Amino acid sequence: MVATSAERAKNSKTAQALGRAGMVCYGLVHVILAYLAVRVAFGSNEQADQKGAIQEVGSTGFGAVLLWVLTVGLIAYGLWQFSLAATGFRWVHKHGKRIRRRIGAVIRGVFGISLGIYAARLVTQDTSGGSGDEQQQEFTAKLLSMSGGQILVGIMAAIVIGFAVAQVRKGLRKSFLEDLDTQDLPSGTQQWVKRLGVAGYCAKGVVVAMVGVLIGIAAFRSNPDEAGGLDRALKILAAQPFGTIALVLIGAGLAAFGVYCFAAARAHKS
Repeated sequence: MVATSAERAKNSKTAQALGRAGMVCYGLVHVILAYLAVRVAFGSNEQADQKGAIQEVGSTGFGAVLLWVLTVGLIAYGLWQFSLAATGFRWVHKHGKRIRRRIGAVIRGVFGISLGIYAARLVTQDTSGGSGDEQQQEFTAKLLSMSGGQILVGIMAAIVIGFAVAQVRKGLRKSFLEDLDTQDLPSGTQQWVKRLGVAGYCAKGVVVAMVGVLIGIAAFRSNPDEAGGLDRALKILAAQPFGTIALVLIGAGLAAFGVYCFAAARAHKS
């Protein structure tokens, strides 16, 4: 029994190490996404979403190797988030708050694994599934075809926007720091990590809200073509008079979130 317990502890530590390494991959995706957002600001027509970021990795000289690293890392990150959703956040004393944290971990887990699977498809030359915009429009069309479809899509828009607001609040209130053992960070970096987290979570909230607004417009007009993912949202923003400045700021915020993930991979509580 002692040997079994020791083996479980070892496996748990291995899973955590893989999950933390995966969080670095998750951060890297956001850094590349920030780069794509800035390129869109200056006229690029590249796919500017998380899938586009993974495609960018695949286009490098060591693309196949890096895509396999992302595959393993992002799936490990997703599984680690599921583990946190099941048994983590014990340091959060308020029950309702702990439940919300666990729900957020489930969302991140699904997102991480889906990105990992997409990276695997790229490296195996499987390009099925379509872009994020196409998938969002197809899903919206299916909902609209149901009885009460406009209401269902409207509810989905409200959920997405609610999640976006939660991200901004998390950044402004600095509640993300509750999940970190900041003493594990190198001396003198704690303040920078705090600033990166504030900027990063606020930027993520803004871009998620933009996607939610598109879904809401699709519900109001009963037109799935009005919906779209992050790529469509950023390109619509780029076409506005203030678009270039706004996208540069969003890109800076997404890059900040990516770098924050590098630090959180080391300091996140388990």
